[in-house]
Amino acid sequence: MGQSNKEGIIMKGFVQDIEDLAVKNDEFRRVIYTAKHCQLVLMALKPKEEIGAEVHKLDQFFRVEEGAGEAVLNGVRTVIRTGFAVVVPAGIKHNIINTGSVPLKLYTLYAPPNHRDGVVHHTREDADADNEHFDGKTTE
Repeated sequence: MGQSNKEGIIMKGFVQDIEDLAVKNDEFRRVIYTAKHCQLVLMALKPKEEIGAEVHKLDQFFRVEEGAGEAVLNGVRTVIRTGFAVVVPAGIKHNIINTGSVPLKLYTLYAPPNHRDGVVHHTREDADADNEHFDGKTTE
């Protein structure tokens, strides 16, 4: 994925306007960058949609860029909105729920990666049916 900076030097990594990308994303899940030890994923939840309660053997970070909802960590519900961050340590049962009337736009970091690099799931149903997992291949 090497990107060029203004001097034309090819750099590895990811440098983009994450807020803009997250707000423009309409896919339930879009993996946009996978490194060896972490992964950046855009998500958009429709009104009343949720990620679905899950537990990972990895750490996860969410940042809400637009909309409102609830973060549920081990049964504790907390209202979240634009600008909120949620850190989910490994082993914690969690869910993100869009409680609003507009899409909930966010991005998430998995450490280490959780999904196959470049995967796009248009809907939660697509994601549930795919049952894919990180296969060790990174973006670069």
